[in-house]
Amino acid sequence: MNFAFTEEQEELRSTIRSFMENKSPESAVREQMETDDGYDADVWKQMGEQMGLQGLHIPEEYGGSGFGYVELGIVLEEMGRSLLCAPFFSTVVLAANALIHSDDEEAKKAHLPGIASGESIATLAFTEPSGKWGEDGITMEASTSGDGHTLSGTKSFVIDGHTANLLIVAARTDAGVSLFAVDGDASGITKTALSTMDQTRKQAKLEFDGTPATLIGTDGGGWDVLSTVLDLAAVGLAAEQVGGAQFVLEMAVQYAKDRVQFGRPIGSFQAIKHKCADMLLEVESAKSAAYYGLWCASEMNDELPSVASLAKAYCS
Repeated sequence: MNFAFTEEQEELRSTIRSFMENKSPESAVREQMETDDGYDADVWKQMGEQMGLQGLHIPEEYGGSGFGYVELGIVLEEMGRSLLCAPFFSTVVLAANALIHSDDEEAKKAHLPGIASGESIATLAFTEPSGKWGEDGITMEASTSGDGHTLSGTKSFVIDGHTANLLIVAARTDAGVSLFAVDGDASGITKTALSTMDQTRKQAKLEFDGTPATLIGTDGGGWDVLSTVLDLAAVGLAAEQVGGAQFVLEMAVQYAKDRVQFGRPIGSFQAIKHKCADMLLEVESAKSAAYYGLWCASEMNDELPSVASLAKAYCS
């Protein structure tokens, strides 16, 4: 197995890094952290229309570019490096993956083109106030209403839930956990922005009261899709973490070269050299875990669940 990136993938990385350095410097990150929406709408539009980032791994028949998960991972790594404030993870890694793996052609045709173009901001709402991440944590009820369904209950910790205009919601029917598409402006939804530790990634509480919803995929087949999406999300998050860790390493090494103590750079002291070497080892090991996860996600092989957990644990 060859973990080396191709020339085209390295070119993609170079292009994304240049864009991120231009559009997401520290000043812009701090500015967006303080806003309610948490992102720059103009930059989001550029990402979709000019760069095609939102549609990178969406199949071509739904308006995307049809690249694999490795290419998406490169983009996520560079976004993590720049701490980009944008609803990219929620829209592309969570919601788009849920649609792609739902095997629901109508839902894909209805929603993926909007995500690919950058017109739609989407998210996945599955965690509830209990904080449980497993199938038993999903207690929200979906009731049959005419040809469709209605949802009642509360979802918490929904990434970008207050700005999303498309919600993919996990709820229970008589058949079990199912996924539903909900318009962000549908009746019966109350959105409340939550305080977060990481202000670069906004979260919200969503309360549903008889909110109209459309079933995605098979009734009762939602958890199979969700478990796959959560593995893919863990790998994507690991790529972001690797990007951030690499930049912190570079900052630390540069500081060790610039900071002078006792008449010489502190990087010349053995204790500091050891610290830098330890950091390098940690970051390179994290990269190996994340890149292996990206490869498994790209192949969608049987190793994905275990490798996703390994990458999540190590990179975190």
